[in-house]
Amino acid sequence: MIIPVRCFTCGKVIGNKWDHYLDLLQADYSEGDALDALGLVRYCCRRMLMTHVDLIEKLLNYNSNPSLSLFFLFCSFMLELFDCL
Repeated sequence: MIIPVRCFTCGKVIGNKWDHYLDLLQADYSEGDALDALGLVRYCCRRMLMTHVDLIEKLLNYNSNPSLSLFFLFCSFMLELFDCL
């Protein structure tokens, strides 16, 4: 699944922070420090990023149909493209 665009509880936009969150985690930030750096102070918004599981990447590992795999990659590319607009 892709990260929801808004927090389910308060409605704050969080969908644009997912890639930055992953970049900060790879730069050896702790989860709390990364969320603080992104300006997420409400625990409901923090929960949305900390508990998100990227299921599309996990499902692609078990796909036996290569054309379906390409379809998922195309869909994820289009989602990233529209997210940048």
